[in-house]
Amino acid sequence: MRLTTRRIASTGAAMAIAVTGLLLGAGASPAFAATSCYANSCSGLNPATTTCANDARTIQTSSFGVELRYSPSCRATWARRTSGMNGVGDTISIWNSSSDFNALHVPADASGSYYTLMVNDADIKSRACDVVDSYGGVSCTDWF
Repeated sequence: MRLTTRRIASTGAAMAIAVTGLLLGAGASPAFAATSCYANSCSGLNPATTTCANDARTIQTSSFGVELRYSPSCRATWARRTSGMNGVGDTISIWNSSSDFNALHVPADASGSYYTLMVNDADIKSRACDVVDSYGGVSCTDWF
């Protein structure tokens, strides 16, 4: 009887250690990390230096190629351009319906990704816009 009790105790202890290891491992994973900002506290922050970029997705793309990016965990949006305008500089911007605004000038020789700082998107709408410097053409996403 004592041997059976020891086996049960040993098995129970091993299971407890395994579960604790799984829980601790999951807590350290970026997918389970707490958000670094939320809604209005994200306004003016760089999405790349927060956890907001982890679950971000492109909601819409304007006819000039500027993307409206959205993070559901942060409830924030920003504008992104992933390449230049082929020798033409432009300014990308993000707006929300509470008049928050951030913009970034993308140089004519740009390559890679450029993005604005974030704005709040909790229970309000946002849109991304692109203005081509040389002729003032404007292209915006729909409100999201």
